[in-house]
Amino acid sequence: MIQAQKEVRTSPRQHEVSAKHVEEDSDEDWTPGQRLADRMADFVGTWTFLFFGMVFVVIWMLMNFLVILRHPPDPYPFIFLNLVLSCISAIQAPIILMSQNRKEEEDRRRSQQDYRVNFKAELEIRHLNEKIGHMLPRQWERLAEIQEIQVELRADLCGERST
Repeated sequence: MIQAQKEVRTSPRQHEVSAKHVEEDSDEDWTPGQRLADRMADFVGTWTFLFFGMVFVVIWMLMNFLVILRHPPDPYPFIFLNLVLSCISAIQAPIILMSQNRKEEEDRRRSQQDYRVNFKAELEIRHLNEKIGHMLPRQWERLAEIQEIQVELRADLCGERST
């Protein structure tokens, strides 16, 4: 965070904008494997995947239980189906974890960017408060001068009317 503070403090002198679009920066750094992991994790977490998985399991069971009565390739306890589903789960878990790690890194970058923007906004607000603090006494003096002029004008007007 110290590095972010240094960057923010020097950015007004260089007329730089602190706000950046974090997702655009991170998309360029992705490897093909990371992109594939994100796409797969996005698909695995949908109702479509769940529906097709259930359809596959039901068809498998019906084929082995009802259709092929004499010599089913995977009889009733469906050991082979269990093995297939376990293998799919074993492959899915690391893919989902890789995708979550990428999302976590993206969130970390976004958090750092938010910190930079908030820190710069705080510095700007302090700077504006200082400017207003310096202007305020001068404004009070000017207001007092204007009031004195108004009092003099009123006195002159009242003096002219009475004569």
